[in-house]
Amino acid sequence: MNIEQILTYCDHTLLAQGATWDDIKGICDDGIKYNTASVCIPPSFVKQAKEYVKDKLAICTVIGFPNGYSTTAVKVFECKDALMNGADEIDTVINIGDLKAKKYDAILCELKALKEACGEKILKVIIETCLLTDEEKIKMCELVTLSGADYIKTSTGFSTGGATKADVELFAKHVGKGVLIKAAGGISSIADAEDFIALGAKRLGTSRIVKIAKSEKSSSGY
Repeated sequence: MNIEQILTYCDHTLLAQGATWDDIKGICDDGIKYNTASVCIPPSFVKQAKEYVKDKLAICTVIGFPNGYSTTAVKVFECKDALMNGADEIDTVINIGDLKAKKYDAILCELKALKEACGEKILKVIIETCLLTDEEKIKMCELVTLSGADYIKTSTGFSTGGATKADVELFAKHVGKGVLIKAAGGISSIADAEDFIALGAKRLGTSRIVKIAKSEKSSSGY
């Protein structure tokens, strides 16, 4: 794959606590210029970013982020608020404690409520693979499938690890029909991106691929 193709898989991401509007505007400009799938930004910037990019770029945001232990009601409110402000895609973090405690019905009910709130908008479910056993990851593949969510996503990038190729390969074997895969956290090279895509990832949460494209501007034709 060439870098232009890889960029179309990327949710160009900036979720740092100290991000300013100038920073967010910059990644929006980059997302438009480099034709990324979306930009993934904090909820507080969604309205301003959507007004800025209009229909030139999809705006993705995060809810229940990064720990996932907000109540379902709070997550649903966050989701509806983000959508009202113009978000096109929502990335939500599961309640990891509920998964550890095998409260599968609670997780499924929450994900269904969030997908209902999203309607036709894309819902991605972050399961934070670095904190889970393979058994728990496989169970989440089942629950995400049952919920009707659009994607299962590896990581927040704010815990002890990011995406691994083994986890994406595991997802590909166990998600149901129609559930897509997003790999996020630690994707630092074109080779990494190509490997994740080859294993089945349809989205990549990263800021580094755009940085690589910028550094290769003269050779890539930008």
